[in-house]
Amino acid sequence: MKRMMCVLLTVLMSLTAVVCTASAEVTAMPGAPVVGIAWRADTDSEFFTNMCRAVEAAGGTWVMLDQVCSADLAYDENGKLTEGVTALGALDEAAAKYVRLNTWRGSNAAEAVGAVSIVLFTGGEDISSTLFYAPEPWHGIVAEIDYNAERDVSDYLTMSYCLDNDIPVMGFCRGMQMLSVISGAEMMQDVPAYFAENGLEYNYEHRNQKATPDSYRDYAAHEVQVTEGSLLNGIVGVTTLTGCPSWHHQAVKNVDNTRLAVTGTTETAGIQMIEAVERTDKTFAVGLQFHPEAALVKNLDDAENKADYMDYDTALSFFHYILEALPAMEEAA
Repeated sequence: MKRMMCVLLTVLMSLTAVVCTASAEVTAMPGAPVVGIAWRADTDSEFFTNMCRAVEAAGGTWVMLDQVCSADLAYDENGKLTEGVTALGALDEAAAKYVRLNTWRGSNAAEAVGAVSIVLFTGGEDISSTLFYAPEPWHGIVAEIDYNAERDVSDYLTMSYCLDNDIPVMGFCRGMQMLSVISGAEMMQDVPAYFAENGLEYNYEHRNQKATPDSYRDYAAHEVQVTEGSLLNGIVGVTTLTGCPSWHHQAVKNVDNTRLAVTGTTETAGIQMIEAVERTDKTFAVGLQFHPEAALVKNLDDAENKADYMDYDTALSFFHYILEALPAMEEAA
C-alpha cells in the first residue's frame, strides 16, 4: 500500500513539476547542461530564488526536481508524511533508519533526477539529527526549531542516488551538511552552543544576530582559506576567498573516517571551522557552507551592502564552472 501511494505521488508531482528557462534578457549557452535543483516546497525562499537567478546569470537553464519519497513511509495526497514525524517536525528514529539503510532504493529518485547533468542542493532547514551516522537527540534550543521531514527524506534520497551513480552534485549550506551527513561526518547542531560549551567567545561570524525578532537577518561575511589543488581551488583560482556570505547556526564538526576532504576553512575563536568539502571518491561532489549565489544576487540588485561580499565575477565563477568546465572535464574522462 505504501509503495502504491509513493508511485501515485510521483505521478501527481510529475504533472506539476516546476520548470524555468533563462529569462528573456539572458541567452542560454549553446549546449550547456540543464541544472537540476533539488526539490523544496517553499519556492519563495531566497535560498531557492537566488540559486535560480545565479544559474540564469551564468547563461544556464534550471529545472526543479520532483519530490523524492520513500516507499518505506506513507504520504498523503499533498506529499506530506503521515507517519515518522516528531512533534518538532523532524524525522523520528524509525523513519530515519529506513531512509539511512535503504537510501534511494525503492524510491522515485532515478525518475526525479532523470537526465540532468548536475544537481544543486540549496540552503534551508536543519537536518533531522536522527539521520546522522551516529544519531543524536534534538539540540534542545526552542528558538532554533526548524525542521522539514519531507525535505530531509527527499534530499537524502536524491543525493544518495546521485552519489551512487556518480552524478555531479554541489551542496550549499544545508546542501553541504547533507553531503556530509550522508558521508558519515560528525555535525555541530548549534554553533553558538558549541562555542559556549567549550568556553570560547563567539561573535556570530557565521550568521548575524537579528536586531529585532521581526527584522531581516542578512548574511554575515568572512574569509575562507581554500586548499590548493582542490576542486574549489580550481573553481575560484585563489587560496583566499573574501566576503563569503554565511547564514547558518549548524556546521560540519569533523570528517574523520569518511571519504570527505576538507577543502575550505575559516578560523573562528581559534577553531578551524569547515567551510568546504569534497568527496574524494567521486568525479564532482562538492559542498560549500557559504552562499556565492547570495553575493551574485546582491550585485545584480545593486544592494547597498554588496561591497561586503565577494565580487560579481567571483560569485559567478561557481556557476560558470558547472556549466562549462565541469561538462568538459566529464567529457575528457
